[in-house]
Order: sequence, then structure tokens, then C-alpha cells
Amino acid sequence: MTEHEKWQWQEPGRAWKGVGLYHITLTIPDRRPLLGTLDIPDGDPTMTAVRRTPLGNSLVDCLLDIPNHHPEVQVLHFCLMPDHLHAVLYVRRTMPTGIKGMVRGFWQGVKKLGRASSIIPNDIRRNCKEGTLGLQEATRNLEVFAEGLKGQMSDEAYYNLYPVFTEMPFIRPMGRKAQLPNTIRYIDMNPQRLATKRLKPGFFRVQKGIEIGGYSFDSVGNVALLHAEYYDVVHVRSVWVKAAEHGDSQTLRDYMNSCVLKARKGVVMVSPFISQQEKQVMQVLINEQHPFILLADNGFRDYYKPSDALFDACAAGRVLILSPWPYDAGKRHISRADCVNLNKMAEEFCKTMETDYDSMCHVPGT
Repeated sequence: MTEHEKWQWQEPGRAWKGVGLYHITLTIPDRRPLLGTLDIPDGDPTMTAVRRTPLGNSLVDCLLDIPNHHPEVQVLHFCLMPDHLHAVLYVRRTMPTGIKGMVRGFWQGVKKLGRASSIIPNDIRRNCKEGTLGLQEATRNLEVFAEGLKGQMSDEAYYNLYPVFTEMPFIRPMGRKAQLPNTIRYIDMNPQRLATKRLKPGFFRVQKGIEIGGYSFDSVGNVALLHAEYYDVVHVRSVWVKAAEHGDSQTLRDYMNSCVLKARKGVVMVSPFISQQEKQVMQVLINEQHPFILLADNGFRDYYKPSDALFDACAAGRVLILSPWPYDAGKRHISRADCVNLNKMAEEFCKTMETDYDSMCHVPGT
């Protein structure tokens, strides 16, 4: 094995032609489930599978065919969802045109499949729907039809057909080795999480305009947590952290322990959970299955879902996520001003909810 064939990871600033790992996401923008259907046996999300349509199966065929055209690229992992596709690609040696050019070529190929699927002959569509054709045969019929379609139409008529995949796939370079197992786990959990959202839609629906103590929040999670009897803030002070760094950790340790002890007694803990120590408290709350309220520094995009353990806590009704601000796609890091504001909101929230909930809190629809 040569040096260039060994595992390497894309580092920030590296050329897009270089060796590296890339996470590719291709989405049907209007979110129509044209690629598959979700099968949830016995209502158990852990058993969820996606049953592919001929278009979905053709999309996978196109993905797996990439190494035949670009031998330097290996498809490491993928997951097909009803309305999108995730894939992890490993570029093993420098590419002539770069990953963006390769992905653009893949995109052009799948748009051809999309156009064909929009006008596939009725006999093929009917046979697929009635199950008289197996998936592989139905897929092959679609691919053959797609190959011959452009030659049967004028260019204008062909390009006026709806291509389904109207947006180029999103490409994300992966900069650290640890991202690979995390990304694969995220991809693999997609069907289970979608099933959970469908089985428990109330906990994952974005609810807007919850008014608490003069603030207006958007939320995801269990709004019933707004009816708890006791609340308290998790806010680790920087002076305690600095003291711990100089060997005096007693105050910090006692405070963090007190937060967990309050949660064990039924107090709903409220915080933006910004610092590392606050995140450690939140992780204990998750592990011990205590309810809590998280104040988020960004709003909720379309089709938002919490990540990893926070998702499971949300599905179980143990967390409410509140954001006082709309979603900002360009936001990457929390500012100091945001930290100060969120901690202030958490403190005011607790005082409001424990003094006069009925007059100071309004949830739309209640």
C-alpha cells in the first residue's frame, strides 16, 4: 500500500481535490417521499426499515456506480430515506477534477432518473404499484427508460420535465478521524429517528409564540414541562471554574452535585447548558432520565430534530427546548452576548414560573 492509499482525513483549508472523507446529502427539496416508504414493524422504531421505490433503488445504483467512473473514490457508507440520501465517500488519492466536479456529475445522472420517473409509462408505473414487477426489474425498466428518454424528445421538452433533484447535493468535508464513526452512527439512526417523530409527532413539532414573562419562545419537546411545580437554574460561575483550575474544586463540585440532587427531588432544571461543566450536568440529567428545559441559542430550521441522546430524551417527553430567536442558517458559534442573555432568561424564567405561571405564561392553543 502506497502512502496515498493510507487513510487520511480532510483537514481545514485542504484543496477539494485532495485525499479525504466527505459526507454527501442529496435531498428532494419539496420533501416528497419518492425514494421509499417507512416500514415500522409492530410500531417499534428500532426495527424501522426503508422500502425503496424504483427511483430510490436507481438512485442507490447510481451512487454505487461512482467508483466505476472515479476509481479514486470509495463509497464507504450510505442510507436511503424516503426523501433524501446520505453517503460517506472516501477519496483515496488526489482527484483530477475534485470532489465537487464528481458530485456534480452524479447529480446530473440522478436528475436524468428524476425526469424519467415523472413521466414513466403507465404500464410500468401500474406494474410497480401492483407488485407484479419485482423491485430489481422495476428499477431496470426505469433506468432503461431514462437512458432512451432524451433521444425521444426535443431538448426543450426534455429539460422542461421536472428533474426531482433540483438542488445539487450538499458536500461536507470531514476534518477529524472521530467524525467518521459519529457520522456513520448519525446516518444509520435516520430511519429510527424519523419513525420516532412520526409515532410521537407532538414532541417534535416546532411550536411558535410561547410567551413567558415578557419573552416569546419557539419550542420543540414536551410543553407539559411548563406545568411543573419547581424550577431551578443551572449556571456554573466562571470564578468557580478558575478556582478549580488552581486546585480548589470543592465549590464547583458541590454546586454541580446540588443541581443533580435537586433534579432527583423533582425540580426541573433550566439552562442553556453552555459551559463544559453545565454540559456535564445535562448529561447526568439525561442518563438518570430527569426532565429539564434547554434554552437554545438558535431557532429551529424546517424538519429540525435534536441530536443523539437529546433526541431520545425528547422522544420520552423529558426535555423542552426553547429558543427566543429565529433560526439563523449562518450562525456557527454562540456569542458572549448570547450567553449572558440566555443565562439571564433562565433565571427570569424560573422566577416567573414559580411565582405567577397562569398570568405570565401563555402557550398557543391552550
